[in-house]
Amino acid sequence: MTPTLFPAHFEGDPVRIARDLLGGTLVRVLDTGERLSGRIVEVEAYDCPRDPACTAGRFHAARSAEMAIAAGHWLFWTAHGHPLLQVSCRPAGVAASVLIRALEPQEGLGQMLSFRPVTRERDLTNGPAKLVYALGLNPAQVSGTPVNSPALHLLPPDTPLTDEAVRVTARVGIKEGRHLPWRFTVRGNPWVSPALPSMDLVGQG
Repeated sequence: MTPTLFPAHFEGDPVRIARDLLGGTLVRVLDTGERLSGRIVEVEAYDCPRDPACTAGRFHAARSAEMAIAAGHWLFWTAHGHPLLQVSCRPAGVAASVLIRALEPQEGLGQMLSFRPVTRERDLTNGPAKLVYALGLNPAQVSGTPVNSPALHLLPPDTPLTDEAVRVTARVGIKEGRHLPWRFTVRGNPWVSPALPSMDLVGQG
C-alpha cells in the first residue's frame, strides 16, 4: 500500500511539490467509513516570497497570513464565494501553498454525485470548488488540520509522471505572475478543468 504523505514532505519549494503531487491521490474518509478518492490531475503552486500574485492587492491581505502556517496543513481560499482546497508549504511564517484544482474520481463516485449532482460525470470534480463540494468537505472542520489526517489525506503517485505526461502552463484566474509556469496538468486527461490557458509554457522557473 502506498504510504500517506506527512507534513514534512511539504516543507520545500511549492513548485516542485505541486509537480510531484500530480498523479497522486486525494482521499476523503467519511464518518461512515466510506472512502471517496480521486487522482490529482491539476495543481497550481503559490510561493509568496517570489510570487507577484501574492503581493497584488486583496490576495496578499486576505490569504498570505493563512498560508503562513506550518507546512503540510489543509487550507481553504474563498474565490467568488466558493472554497478552494490547498495545502501549505515551506516552514511556518512563509506563505506558500499548492492548490488542488481537479481530480479524476476513483472511489465513491455515487456518494460524490449525491453531494454534487451533475449531468456529465466529467464535470463532477474538474475544478477546484467542484471537487470540494463533491467530497463533502466542510472548510470549518478541515482547515488547519494536518495533511495526513485520517479524514483527508494524500497518497503520492505509484509511479512519478514523466515530463512528457505533464502539461506546464500559466495559472488560472490571476493577473499578476502569469508568466510563471506554475500550473501542472496531466496531459490529455478529460478531468482537467475547462479553464485552460491557451499556451503551454516551457520550463518550471
